[in-house]
Amino acid sequence: VSRQLKEEIRRGFARLEDPLAGLLAMLESSSDWKGKGHSLGYCITTELQLWIKEHPAVPQSGTKLKKLQARVLGMLSQCPANLLDPLISIYQLHTADRNYLLEHVSHLYLQGNYKEAAILSIKLKLQPDQDVEKMCTPLLLQDKANLVEDYVGEHPELQRKLLQTLDTWCDPNFNIRDITRPYQGLSRYKPEKFNRRVLSKLVFRLLERFSIDPALCPNVINQRHLRTLNYLFYKRFVEKTMSEEIWADHIQSTVGENRWLQEKLLRALLRHCGPAGAARWARHCRLPPELLPPDPLHPDPLHPDLAQELQQLHTHDRVEEVTKADNDEDSKKKDYYQLPIPRENIHFLQTWEETLQCWEKVLQPGQVVGVDMEWKPSFGMVGRPRVALLQLALKDEVFLLDLPRLLEQAEPEGDQEKLPRFMQMLYSDAAITKLGYGMSGDLSSLAATCSALKDTEKQMQGVVDLLAVDKQVDGRSPERSHDERGVRQPEKGLSLLVQHVLGKPLDKTEQLSNWEKRPLREEQILYAASDAYCLLEIYERLCKDPESFGLGSDLTESLVGKQSKKPRAKKQLNKQEAPSPSGQECQGPRTEPSGPPAPVSPREFSVVCDNMLQGLGRYLRCLGVDVRLLDNEDDHRKAAEIARQEGRVILTSGLPYQTLRSQVGEGRCFSVNCSEKAKEQALQVLRHFNVQVSLSDIFSRCQ
Repeated sequence: VSRQLKEEIRRGFARLEDPLAGLLAMLESSSDWKGKGHSLGYCITTELQLWIKEHPAVPQSGTKLKKLQARVLGMLSQCPANLLDPLISIYQLHTADRNYLLEHVSHLYLQGNYKEAAILSIKLKLQPDQDVEKMCTPLLLQDKANLVEDYVGEHPELQRKLLQTLDTWCDPNFNIRDITRPYQGLSRYKPEKFNRRVLSKLVFRLLERFSIDPALCPNVINQRHLRTLNYLFYKRFVEKTMSEEIWADHIQSTVGENRWLQEKLLRALLRHCGPAGAARWARHCRLPPELLPPDPLHPDPLHPDLAQELQQLHTHDRVEEVTKADNDEDSKKKDYYQLPIPRENIHFLQTWEETLQCWEKVLQPGQVVGVDMEWKPSFGMVGRPRVALLQLALKDEVFLLDLPRLLEQAEPEGDQEKLPRFMQMLYSDAAITKLGYGMSGDLSSLAATCSALKDTEKQMQGVVDLLAVDKQVDGRSPERSHDERGVRQPEKGLSLLVQHVLGKPLDKTEQLSNWEKRPLREEQILYAASDAYCLLEIYERLCKDPESFGLGSDLTESLVGKQSKKPRAKKQLNKQEAPSPSGQECQGPRTEPSGPPAPVSPREFSVVCDNMLQGLGRYLRCLGVDVRLLDNEDDHRKAAEIARQEGRVILTSGLPYQTLRSQVGEGRCFSVNCSEKAKEQALQVLRHFNVQVSLSDIFSRCQ
């Protein structure tokens, strides 16, 4: 709005004997204000709102104001959303008679203006005096769940009433048509959006948003547990990827003492593994005979075969296996990735004394750490999972941190900051390379476990998320393989990446096990250690030969460069890597980032070239630069040793840059674009370090 128009509007207010009545007269006689956006009517209304704040004598009271309020209420159901708040404020509708306001909203509702009635109720805070089921039902039928959330947003009692109503509708015995029948002629009615599955999802969303105990909604929780049961049976008996021990553990925690779920379990067991398996679980759950599933072929409610099995169990104290166990575990190991370190180098840490010793090893400059986390599968229940195990893998050993136990010990000692302090030091230190796979999800769960870590992702430096490689590696089509149990499921995710880079997939059998249960089984310990350690081996293999996996030789930008785009805390800004003129990164800040370094001659400039840059090294030597070249069989880390001993700058590319830059001084490691020819690479280096080449420098060194 132009300044001139604002001034004209304010002069108009000043000339009016009754600005409030004048505004209403204008709005009632104009159609412009009903449109969307900032109409002239909107501009005048908001200017009056500001003008009133500057002239507090203007607001009226008594009979005259009540008449104006009645006129405004008649307009509110038609006005655009952006005018509601200004009009309510100007005409002080929050002071109007509450019964009168409720009557007006009820009139809107009876006219079928359900959305308008709800919005006005929210603005005037009328919800405690309304029927939440009556107000929200037509909104849900019109697929306006977000408006329903807003309606109950600030009223815990209404949240509970709404959730109980929704849970009643999700009862399998409830006829949902009883709800929809009165609204058959409803405009914008979307019956496909009004079913138990959609309502169930809404219930879980509301439970999480408002932090309400799920026990308030038994029908929805039971249905979700039933879906979990079906999923567990699929994993065990159809896909055959879950061991009986893991399966049994999840079955017990899912079913618990719930008789309805126990009955569903027995029905499923009879379908999948016959009377023997059902008998075992009937005994385990201590089910009375009247709850056992009937045999469809026999009138007797108790399955005859099941009764016989129960009798045998009772007599001989014998428990049959639910399924034939696959005992050939050792033979299948040859098909999967195996840890290359001895078992005694895997440490399960449950005390702070042990953990602090671990941290001393991890927080070393130049360290490369594989990081992974495990938590108990939630199977779609409310809330984010809490991390039960944190894995830190170094070259020669793996540490498994029992987070629940450590956090429990820290609380009475007043040391709640120990874990957050370590994790922040680890993730914010650019001198330590952290490897992960889908780190964002891990850090979300870590934040749910320890709220002090919620901003860790914003402060990350020196992080390589191999999920980015997962999206770039060539030839990663899922491969099926066969074993004695039938068709094994195609590999995916990290397991497929491990298979492609290291030759064998991960054994993911333990992935869905209960990571909160103690003690951990040996299989869980080995799985957890492998999940973190394989990241080190993938990283090392890709560093040595990225091209053979279809990757560009310079992976720095794609894997780590994205981290530099994340916002940093102000105190860390001076620690960011300064980009070179070529767009590559050189580790560490510059004293004067806006200006070039002091000129240097080729004879004063000494470098060590990584083994993928031998062409660049030879070209620089032609120009008189003091160059040392790594041989093809040399490890990349040898470049750091030479650089420290002889005061050389490291020239490297791709993933090795992340490791090498942390092992030398600031500005002493430079990442070169490997996709360019040696001449362009040389020009890039000379420009970055301001090396001034003269005619006498060319061929001044022995070639």
